[in-house]
Order: sequence, then structure tokens, then C-alpha cells
Amino acid sequence: MNQSADIPVEGILRDELAHGDAVLGTVAPIIGHLVASPDNSLFSDEIVAQVRGMASHVAAQMLFAQAKEAGEDDILGFIRSQAEDLIAHLLGNTQFLAHCHSLAVERNLALSLQQRSTIDPVLSPLTQAMIASDDGAVSSTAMAVLAAQARFIQQQGRMELPLKELPGDLFHAAVLTWRTHAGEGLDEITALAEMKLRADYDEGASRLGLLSRLVSGMSSGAMAALSVSHAGVAIFLTALALGSNQDREIAVLSTNDRQVGRLALSLRAAGLKPKEVEEQFLYIHPEIALPEGFDMLRRDRAAEILAASGGMAAG
Repeated sequence: MNQSADIPVEGILRDELAHGDAVLGTVAPIIGHLVASPDNSLFSDEIVAQVRGMASHVAAQMLFAQAKEAGEDDILGFIRSQAEDLIAHLLGNTQFLAHCHSLAVERNLALSLQQRSTIDPVLSPLTQAMIASDDGAVSSTAMAVLAAQARFIQQQGRMELPLKELPGDLFHAAVLTWRTHAGEGLDEITALAEMKLRADYDEGASRLGLLSRLVSGMSSGAMAALSVSHAGVAIFLTALALGSNQDREIAVLSTNDRQVGRLALSLRAAGLKPKEVEEQFLYIHPEIALPEGFDMLRRDRAAEILAASGGMAAG
């Protein structure tokens, strides 16, 4: 038997993944246009508002640091006068835009599952179990994750994104964007403000850094994190990204109803058995059935199909 030959379900999932990739390719240009539009009355979608709100908050934090260092009397007035231009430049960075978009999608998923399946968006059974662990390192990391997740839900409700919660590359890009557009004759002031911002930044202490450390430290036990009802949305998405070798942002977007092929392949590639994949679909997409023959799809084949999909898998 030729083990490398496609089985029918692989062709179905490969086609579905290609369609999903085409959709993903339009996400940044479309949402970039929507959030940059001066009149969003036709586009009242909650996620668009979330993305623009996060960009506004990031800009305000950098401008606050600049105004404080410059000794501005009217700090809020200074921020208002400079914010729109900086927001526009931040949203011109597709990676920054994609990150904010994924956070908004994650928050919406968490709230949706809370309403539909009573899955707590902050405290999950897995988090509780790890907090009670006899291993001090595991317990303290789980406690830190709990606190960070509680802040995330609260901050997202206010459309906020603290600078220290940005991944390292995006923190650097945001600061560089601000420095580039800070205005003439302000090099010394912005340099001092930047030093303070960088001194306060610790990627490992961010919510995403803590989630990654928690899941990575679970080793073989990380399979428990691939149950959204047991692990909660945040830990589940981190485990899905790590287990399927994808960027977390792509793992988040795979939960969208136009990315069902990617989600099915990701769960299988991460190590779930077909029946377990079906169980996760009951929570995330209860109205969607897996294609016939999915139970024949091997884990390695799912990973190969994902890796070959338009360069969307993480390197």
C-alpha cells in the first residue's frame, strides 16, 4: 500500500484549506481599510472597533511617555493632537494589524463560548489544577496566567492593549514607528521616553509569554490543553499553535467558521484523535460536521498538508 497517496478526505481538507488561505490573505487589507476609514458608520462590526481601539491605546501610551518627558502642561491635549497620525502609521503595519485582529477574535470566541457552553473566559479547570500543583514553578506560572488572563478580558472590554503585552517584534516596531513620526527636534526627548518604555518591557511576563511557558512546560501533558472546555480558550489556542507548528495568530483565526479545514487539520496535527477533534468541533462549531473519512487521516499527513498551505504555517 502506498502510504504517501492521498485518501479522499485529504483532498477535501486540502481544498478547504486553500479556500481558507485565500480568505486569510484578504483579512489585513480589508480590516486595514475599515479601521483607517474616517467614517465607519457602514462598518459597525465589533472587531473593527476593537482593532482601532487597541491601536489608539498603543499610540496614547507612547505619546503620554513623550509628553511627560517633554514636560507638556496639557498631556491629554498633546495626545489628542498627535494621535490620529500615529494610529494611521501603526495600522499601516500589517503584522501589528493582524495581531490586534487576532486578539479581538480571541476575546469574541471566549465570550461566545462562555455564553453558549458556560466556559469561563478566565478560570478553567486546567488552570485550577495547575495552581494546586505541588510543583512551585508550575503553580506560580499558572497563577500568573490567571491574573494575566483576567486583565486581558478586562482590557479588551475597554479596547485597550498595554504596550508591555505586545510580542517583542511588534513592541519594537511600534516604538520605531512612534520615533520616526515624533516630529523634528525631539530626538533627545523621545530617546529618553523610549528608554523608560523599554526598561518596563518584559516579553516573558506578558500574557502570551506566560501562556507559552505554561503550555511548553506541560510536555506530554500538553494534550490536556487541547480541550477547550478543560483548558479554556487562551490556553487551548496556545497549545493548538504550538502543537500544530503555527503562529498563534493563525491558530486563533482557524476558529473562524470560514477556516474549518485549517482547524480540523490543526487539531489532528497537534495530536488529537479524530474523535477528540470532533469533540472540539462540538464546542467551537457545533453546526459543522467533519468530512466523511476524517477518521482515516493520519497525524503526519495533517501536519504535511498544513505545512504546505500557502506559507501560513510558522517556521
